[in-house]
Parts: sequence; C-alpha cells; structure tokens
Amino acid sequence: MQIHDAYPYLRVADAKAAIDFYVRVFGATESFRLVEPSGRVGHAELVFGKVTVMLSDEFPEYGIHAPRPGSATTVSIHLHVDDADAQIRKAVEAGAELLRAPQDHFYGERSGSIRDPFGHEWLIGHSIEEVTPEEMQRRYTAMLQR
Repeated sequence: MQIHDAYPYLRVADAKAAIDFYVRVFGATESFRLVEPSGRVGHAELVFGKVTVMLSDEFPEYGIHAPRPGSATTVSIHLHVDDADAQIRKAVEAGAELLRAPQDHFYGERSGSIRDPFGHEWLIGHSIEEVTPEEMQRRYTAMLQR
C-alpha cells in the first residue's frame, strides 16, 4: 500500500473564526466547507501554498475536541514564508500569542513561533542559507557542547 498524501486536520472551537483568521493572516484560500444545520462546520479545506489543511469545529459527542486555551499542544505546523518577521508580526497583530520571537538558527532558517487564537502553534520561518545535513549536525553538536 502506498501513501499518496498527508493532511493536517485541525479541530477548533470556532471554525468560522479560524477560517477567517487563516485566510486573513496566512493568505490561505478556502476550497470548501460543509456546515450542519446548527451552524457547526463539519469539515473545511484551506489551501496554504501547495498544502491542504483540513479543519472542523469541535464535536465532543464524537470525541473531537479543540485545544484548550492556555494549554500546550503537542504539534506545531511549520509555515515556510518569504518573510518570517513580517508574517509573525501580522499574526500577533491579528490576535496570535508570540511564543518565540524570530531569530536566525544554525540550520539555515530565520524563524519564530506563535499560538493562534484557536490554540494551534505555528513555527514560521524563511531560509537564510542552504546548509547540508552534515553541516547542520556539526553546528547542532557544537551548539549543544557549549
């Protein structure tokens, strides 16, 4: 059996607001959404560059829960952008929490991270230099030996 694609699937407490945030802040394009009669979003698909991210509202009756405000999440979504500083600033201005300010890293990327208003963490970065895996390992080892 062969895997053809993998899609992040976000569960949020307010899918309509999350879709608006991701479109306004990250420039995502909404492909479609399915809405139940009560107004909850059962499924939506957003395109971030070449990648589809799926999302839905919470459905506790089916064990589908969003991250709780203020609690840690075990997953971070990495967005590779043209200008990490500007993208992070835009997200924070729109209500995201700054977790780590942008800085240059040994692996050839300038990046920082935010938590969006819906509890999901995003690592946002842009390339500053091409680094081979061997050089990355050398730099990583050197950094840890300080």
